[in-house]
Amino acid sequence: MRDGDDHALAAELAGAAGRVLLDVRDEVGFADARVLKDTGDLRAHEYLMAALAERCPGDAVLSEEGRSSVAGKRSVDDDRAPTRNTATAERLTAGRVWIVDPLDGTREFSEEGRRDWAVHVALWERDASGRGRLVAGAVALPAQGLTLRTDATGGASLVRVEPGEPDPVTAGSGSAQPREVPLHVPAPDAGKLRVAVSRTRPPEFVRKLADRLAAAGPAPAGVDVELVPIGSAGAKISAVLLGEVDAYVHAGGQYEWDSAAPAAVALGAGAHASRVDGSPLEYNREDPRLPDILVCHPVSASMLLSGIAEVGGLPG
Repeated sequence: MRDGDDHALAAELAGAAGRVLLDVRDEVGFADARVLKDTGDLRAHEYLMAALAERCPGDAVLSEEGRSSVAGKRSVDDDRAPTRNTATAERLTAGRVWIVDPLDGTREFSEEGRRDWAVHVALWERDASGRGRLVAGAVALPAQGLTLRTDATGGASLVRVEPGEPDPVTAGSGSAQPREVPLHVPAPDAGKLRVAVSRTRPPEFVRKLADRLAAAGPAPAGVDVELVPIGSAGAKISAVLLGEVDAYVHAGGQYEWDSAAPAAVALGAGAHASRVDGSPLEYNREDPRLPDILVCHPVSASMLLSGIAEVGGLPG
C-alpha cells in the first residue's frame, strides 16, 4: 500500500482493532482488570500484526506489544506468546515502518464506562535522503465512535461512526455511511488555556508551567490555565484537535508508539507538535523512547515553549 491508500489503511486498521477491543470488553467484563488489560492488548496486537503482514508484507512493524519485555503476557484462552516486532536491525534499514499502539490507555480500557482510550496506527517512511518522517496515521477512539486520520491531501479528517457500525473507511454502499469532515485544530480563547494532563500523575512541571503562564502571560492579567485530567496520550492529543482542550504537554516518559499516530494526525490538522524543547519529533530510532511532547495550536506554541524552558520542564 502506498500514497493515499496508506491513510485509508491506517484508519481502517485502527477502527477494526478498536472493534476487537470493544468485543473484548463485552466478553471478559471488568471484574479482573489485569485479565482485561492483557487480553485487550494482545488481541488488538495480534489483529494488527496479522493484518499488516497480509496487507503490507514488505513493511516493518514496531508495536508496543511486540517487544521482548512483554513476551510473557497472555490473553484469555490463548497461551501463545505475542507476535514479535521486526528485528531492530531490519527495522532501522527498512523503507517503511508501521508504528502501532494496539491499546493506548489500558487503565481506562479496564474501567467500566471510561471512553478515553485509543488505538494508534502510524506509518513512517524513508525519503530519498535516507531520513524519514511520518506519512500517515490514525487514532481510533472506539468507545467514542470516532477516528481521527490523516488524508492524501496532507490534511486530516474526523470520522464519526457509532460503535459496532461498519468500518468508517471501507463500508460499502449497502452499509451505514458515517460522517467524515475535515479536521483543523481550533485556536484557544484569548487569555485562556486548557491543558490536558494525566488522570493519575500530572507532572509537577505542568503545574509550575500553569503558575508561570498565569503570572507572566500576555498583559494585563496573564493566562487563565485550567489543567484537565484525561486518560491516554492519544485521547489527550485528540482532545486538543477536537477543541476539548488547548494543549497537551508531557515530559514524564513515553515511547514512539505513544505519540506517532496522534502526532501525524495533529500535524495534518495544522497543530504544532514537537519535543518540549521545540525540536522535531523523530521516529524509527534504535531506542524507541521518546519521553516528551508538546501539541497545541501554533498560536500558543511560542508561549508554551518559553514557559516550559523557564520552569525547567526540558529533558535532562
